[in-house]
Amino acid sequence: MAPKSKKSEPAPSSHKFHGYEFGGPFGAAGITFGLPILCYVFTFGCNDVTGCPAPSLLSPKTLSVEQLKTEVGWPEDGVWGLASWEATGWTVAYYLFSALLYRILPATEVEGTELSTGGRLKYRFNAFSSATFTLAICLAGTVSMGAEFPLWTFIAENYLQLLTANIMIAYALATFVYVRSFSVKPGDPQHRLLAAGGCSGNMIYDFYIGRELNPRVALPVIGEIDIKEWMELRPGMLGWILLNCAFIAKQYRTFGFVSDSVVFITVVQAIYVLDGIFMEPAILTTIDIINDGFGFMLSFGDLVWVPFVYSQQARYLSTYPVTLGPLGLAGVSAILLAGFSIFRLSNLQKNIFRTNPDDPRVAHITYIQTKSGSRLMTSGWWGVARHVNYLGDWLQSWPYALPTGFAGYAILSAGTGAEGAVKALDGREMVQGPAKYWGMLFTYFYVVYFAVLLVHRDGRDDEKCANKYGEDWEKYKSIVKYKIVPGIY
Repeated sequence: MAPKSKKSEPAPSSHKFHGYEFGGPFGAAGITFGLPILCYVFTFGCNDVTGCPAPSLLSPKTLSVEQLKTEVGWPEDGVWGLASWEATGWTVAYYLFSALLYRILPATEVEGTELSTGGRLKYRFNAFSSATFTLAICLAGTVSMGAEFPLWTFIAENYLQLLTANIMIAYALATFVYVRSFSVKPGDPQHRLLAAGGCSGNMIYDFYIGRELNPRVALPVIGEIDIKEWMELRPGMLGWILLNCAFIAKQYRTFGFVSDSVVFITVVQAIYVLDGIFMEPAILTTIDIINDGFGFMLSFGDLVWVPFVYSQQARYLSTYPVTLGPLGLAGVSAILLAGFSIFRLSNLQKNIFRTNPDDPRVAHITYIQTKSGSRLMTSGWWGVARHVNYLGDWLQSWPYALPTGFAGYAILSAGTGAEGAVKALDGREMVQGPAKYWGMLFTYFYVVYFAVLLVHRDGRDDEKCANKYGEDWEKYKSIVKYKIVPGIY
């Protein structure tokens, strides 16, 4: 679908609440307090102490809390061991380093889409150069010190505490922007606005969704930072790559080799992240920037969910290596290429049609001319499904999980002599045994979650378009019948 002209449409009025999402206040509360617990479940349930999942979880009738604590590597000092001053300090230092690069590296400054006030916010883009600068330092350290590079060993040895540090930062940041949002006044000269979705009046719901549309903060030396845009593409996205690299180094230290599966996952996920960061200006037209406020949903998603949940496959492979071989690599690469092609080609066609509908590449596209002045594409990629790009995006998630195979393993002591075991340098043996398949709950979670996310996003977009286009949207849906998967959904 494409606007008739190049001029961006103003963001919708930010003070009119448009109804609950995510199950309302109860759903928001469940997500706000439940997702951090789920991250700990992943961390302890699939571990490098006894297995993935922990053996006792496969025998719930004989499960005991004390035995489970031993199997999952529960800290000796209890809940206080979930965090450490050292891990928290280095996490904060990482954020400050990223902020310093934001200020000192060359950047492109652009204006965002027009707000309901008629004004536009200015953005400073250099996320790609910041990421590549950081990765270049890591590469130099790895070349010099190998798998013993201190960053890689620190991440592996303090993974639990780093997770906790980022969870605390996510809560603190969400609290800060929520409290500060009450200082937003109509006609603010800095174009501060409240988001339509975050003005319900229910504290927990608004805390989760986010009250302020584009919260900004001025820091000494660093200057002004747009919190939402900065958090979305910097610490968490780069953190995803860094975690994966740390898991490659851990696998080498544990087994003395690096498997093709963990290299494949790390490379393709790094390309995905760097591609998104390189296209940083495109974020200004996303629903996150235009419509959503910044609350716990984005704070936790950006800083915790993306780096720690999306890296579960590499974390799994660091303890149980899987060899794909040439055919396996060719298979997952083919799926990845198919998904990437659908995603990229469909978005390219949309963008060309949006900016220049007379371009020969889209001149054949049929469309509906809406009363609002926009054109809704009814042929080409967008005549196949209303969000065919989501199909391509989802297909790309499968090669992240497939290299883990029928996941699941148990860690046996040295000298066990188990058949088919993968032996670590310290003599421990990794076998699948009864754990086989059960580990897929961890390694394939991303595929299932991403499908749910895309279906939910499709529903939000459908509601928004129905309100915007009215009967023209219903006519469009009668022509383009499928939402994401042609012939199925």
